Amino acid sequence: MKVAISASGKTLDSEVNPRLGRCEYFIVYNMATGEQSVIENTGRFSQGSAGIATAKLLNDQQVDAVITGNVGPNAFSALAAAGIVMYTGATGKVSEMVEKFKLGQLTEAKFPNVGPHGR
Repeated sequence: MKVAISASGKTLDSEVNPRLGRCEYFIVYNMATGEQSVIENTGRFSQGSAGIATAKLLNDQQVDAVITGNVGPNAFSALAAAGIVMYTGATGKVSEMVEKFKLGQLTEAKFPNVGPHGR
């Protein structure tokens, strides 16, 4: 299972970025192998619908789940349509979120937790 965590930097010590569509990077952690990689979030450069562009990027990378702070309605719909499971309300370091995921301490989001444009 590949899990993407929205991040402000490129390492597991980076802080979780609360923004899905406008975060700088995603740290992709393979739960089966422990391998990690970094994806630059090119969706953040979109003039509009950054969440949808980001959802497409994550789907193209064959991510199974995403951990972030906030997911708006458009991104939520796009991620759900792609079969990507979402965990919202994340804070702290990326490494802490990976450990919480491994321990089953995160709750799957059933709804967007912010309005359009992160409001």
